Amino acid sequence: MSAVLELDGITKRFGSLTANDSISLTLAQGEVLALLGENGAGKTTLMNILFGHYAADEGIVRVFGQQLPSGKPRAAIDAGVGMVHQHFTLAGNLTVLDNIMLGSESLLRPTTSRAQAHKKLLQISERFGLPVSPDKKISRLSVGERQRVEILKALYRDARILILDEPTAVLARPEAQRLFETLNDMAKEGLSLIFISHKLHEVMAASDRVAVLRGGKLVAERATAETSAEELAELMVGRKVERPVRQDHKIGTPVLIANEVRVEAGGERKLDDVSFTIGAGEILGIVGVSGNGQASLGALLSGLTQPTSGALTLEGRDVIPLGPRGMIRAGVGRVPEDRHSEGVVGELAVWENAVLERLRTPEFAWRGFVRQAACKAYAATLIDRFDIRGATPDTRTRLLSGGNMQKLILGRCLSIGPKFLLANQPTRGLDEGAIAAVHSELLAARAEGAAILLISEELEEAVALSDRIQAMVKGRLSDPIPVGEADPQRLGLMMAGVWKDGSDAA
Repeated sequence: MSAVLELDGITKRFGSLTANDSISLTLAQGEVLALLGENGAGKTTLMNILFGHYAADEGIVRVFGQQLPSGKPRAAIDAGVGMVHQHFTLAGNLTVLDNIMLGSESLLRPTTSRAQAHKKLLQISERFGLPVSPDKKISRLSVGERQRVEILKALYRDARILILDEPTAVLARPEAQRLFETLNDMAKEGLSLIFISHKLHEVMAASDRVAVLRGGKLVAERATAETSAEELAELMVGRKVERPVRQDHKIGTPVLIANEVRVEAGGERKLDDVSFTIGAGEILGIVGVSGNGQASLGALLSGLTQPTSGALTLEGRDVIPLGPRGMIRAGVGRVPEDRHSEGVVGELAVWENAVLERLRTPEFAWRGFVRQAACKAYAATLIDRFDIRGATPDTRTRLLSGGNMQKLILGRCLSIGPKFLLANQPTRGLDEGAIAAVHSELLAARAEGAAILLISEELEEAVALSDRIQAMVKGRLSDPIPVGEADPQRLGLMMAGVWKDGSDAA
């Protein structure tokens, strides 16, 4: 097959950091290429160079045999390159059609061709099996539907090469499976696809070929049919990756107890008589399809939401009126679902984020003045203990990869020895090495006696880490089951709302 894309000797440096080191790749028509690597390996940087967001320091990009000018996204779009970013770039107050058309017409035109655009959008939607409602506002769409709009936005501009950066990072597994079925159909139509992923099962199932980056270098290329998930994991990390194994141990006295907690917002019941108990040294896993109340449960346990009724106690103390600051002071650690908007302030330095939740303590402040030396020394210990790569205390936090940002948040929580730890989607978007590191830290905290609530859409993760598991459906929680009874069939039924004795959660 002829090459539709050629990357030749691409090098990109950010100060002393070489993000891409003389990388050369090709992509054939109708091919699905997976770009695999650890967090911070240089994958997104390479794709941003291809799309024109960054200018390469060395090397050239050819699309359909023509060299692209460096650092010009419009030239890439005109050449037939489309990019779907990991974090959606949609205007929530506009309709699907408005978002699709945005930037596609000249500002010098006196009118817009909405009728023609509407027709073209529906034609593309039908051709590629991506159903949408053109007049529906983005704010009313599910995460999976927004992903669909991002892809249609690229196809509307006649993209023939499509780049997807972590396309399933915010999708539940059923949505991810449907997405990759669609991408394979698109490849059969002649589109060429590159997708960045950390999830080896997706790479094995959806790609024709795999390119592996490590430390900014291309270290291997494999035909997917001729490799294995185990080999790819070792190539990606540079060593054999083994996830830690949970050991049985005695669970201590109850630490956190929720009794028939109800949360309502905007006239809608978000949590419906939720009850659970977590003991010292126990991990309670909460599984469920995204959007069934997990976010509301996380907000409640962080002190961001007040319940309408019910009781929530930490070591016998009522914590409902405490609020976020009070929850932290009471010994609650929090790993939020969205690390970018809720976990860190990207523009602040690593040391500032490291002490953000403890800045008023005597260790880090004196008479209203921040003790910077102590803060930076503390951040340095976190960087060393939790292997936060590419970081110094003065590094801007937004420059960290997703995995290293997650390690910073986790380290900030665990270093204080929390009585209770909320781990909400703790490994979302992380590579195999980072996942193993996060799992090790959670199990270590369990061994130290912390009570941990794990909210995860990854069933394998929940089964591997939890002592007991409950399913959340429409804001309600099933009764807990021991992890030894959590086979895939039973968990699937629980997540569908079929609970004990054949009863239905609905």
